[in-house]
Order: sequence, then structure tokens, then C-alpha cells
Amino acid sequence: MTEAQSQETFYEAIGGRATIELIVDVFYQGVAQDEVLKPMYPEEDLGPAAERLTMFLEQYWGGPNAYSVQRGHPRLRMRHANFVVNTDARDRWLKHFRAGLDAARLEPELDAQFWAYVQHAANFMINSQD
Repeated sequence: MTEAQSQETFYEAIGGRATIELIVDVFYQGVAQDEVLKPMYPEEDLGPAAERLTMFLEQYWGGPNAYSVQRGHPRLRMRHANFVVNTDARDRWLKHFRAGLDAARLEPELDAQFWAYVQHAANFMINSQD
């Protein structure tokens, strides 16, 4: 086995799909109760949105590429352009995502890497001034 073959992906290191599902499930439990974020999700049932986020995160972190196969390029800003994403929305989104990461209880260095990406992504999505 070569060194490249033996290197574990971030996806594998955090526990794969089961860990991402836990993070996403806790995140959407918070979103479902959030008066600012919930209206951004057209489906009454947040299940389809949770599956899309799960697939996106899986692919981003080195797991299966089902997101691209089913949905193409993520185009995150475009997909959210119809919604006001200001610093309040960002902060609420981060609060719920932080709860998901806390529930997953990742190793500190893995948590820090995941959290850094999430913060960067949340800031990137801002499309409106307060």
C-alpha cells in the first residue's frame, strides 16, 4: 500500500456520513425553531434540505460525490440569492451549526478545521447589509 492510499480523508477521520448526519440533524433542529432562518427553506419538511447539506458536506470533506452528481456545481451564493443573508442570519446559522459540531464531539483539531470552514462559508454567503 502506498502512502497516498493509506492517508485518511477528513471525511473518514470525523466518522463519515454518520457524523455529518448528526451535525446536520442538530443544525436543522435549531433552524426549524428559528424565526429568521426557517423561512429561507421552502419545504415545510426540512428533510430534503438536510439531505442536500449532508451530501454537500460529504463531498466537500472527501466522501462520496453524490451532491455534484445530483445537483451539479454547488453555486451556494446563487442558490441563496433570493434570501436576505445578513450578519444576523449568519450568526444564527453559525449558532445552530456550532450546536451540531458540539454534538458530534470531534477531536479538537478536526473540530477547529470544520469550524473554520463553516465560518468562512457563512461569511461568504452574506449578501445584504444590516
